[in-house]
Amino acid sequence: MAKGVLTTKIGSIYDDIPEEKYHFPKTYLNQLKQMVDDWIIYYEPSKTGIGIHGKGRQVYYALARVNSITEEPNKSNYFYAWISDFLVFANPVPLFSHKGLLESFLQKPGGSLNQGAIQRSVRLIPDNEFEMIVRLGFTSLPLLRNYKIAEPEAEYKRDFITSIISRPARDITFKTKVREIYNNTCAVTGLQLFNGGGRPEVEAAHIKPVGSGHNGPDSIRNGIALSRTVHWLFDRGIISLSNEYEIMVASKSDLEQVKHIVIPGKQIDLPKELRFAPHPNFLEYHRENIFKE
Repeated sequence: MAKGVLTTKIGSIYDDIPEEKYHFPKTYLNQLKQMVDDWIIYYEPSKTGIGIHGKGRQVYYALARVNSITEEPNKSNYFYAWISDFLVFANPVPLFSHKGLLESFLQKPGGSLNQGAIQRSVRLIPDNEFEMIVRLGFTSLPLLRNYKIAEPEAEYKRDFITSIISRPARDITFKTKVREIYNNTCAVTGLQLFNGGGRPEVEAAHIKPVGSGHNGPDSIRNGIALSRTVHWLFDRGIISLSNEYEIMVASKSDLEQVKHIVIPGKQIDLPKELRFAPHPNFLEYHRENIFKE
């Protein structure tokens, strides 16, 4: 087993859904085989692939695990790496840190970026560099901010990664990022409410649930900011969303009561950065498996 870095972008020519699958040519098969049953970091390059001016963030932005690899049935010499345990970083990690490049593979002897190496979409990464990037990706988490180094070092590393991928840490990261992307505002009602202590009322809802066998990812694109009552309606399948982000109301619901809260057919408020808008695959899953049509 080995850890790795996978490059993916919004306008990719590949059939990627980073939360669930990574599409790649045979060129990278040997490297990805080494990553099966181990962890990877996703990297967003400088170009998004959308138009000639599409600019990417050049950041490491998520953690995930490679479960298995299968051949693509419709295209020879192409494969899918099947992904689980996706978790967006609490804070994206820039390619260049104050210490320089975080991947030694990308660094020329003089310390500058190796332009040939950065073009490789699949890269192996040493454990210590992987752990450094992951730690930087979660420094803003209150749960882990004061995490103490245990002895010996190997135990610390194992405990830190275990803490990162635990359900409490995942919940905090997901909630924080979804609220932030939606500006603490309910996407359905437009309400932005805070209690006396400044805590937002809005909640972070998973579109494809994480529990009860659904196995949805802790991805911003699998999330939406909803006020508590709207969250309750969404989780129980009383409302859902079309692929055009229009509100749908279940025919078996008490429509008149629900209409006091939501407007059927109205488009929800989307994040300013559309890269974080709900993904159609997760919306479709909600309609087919949760929505009481």
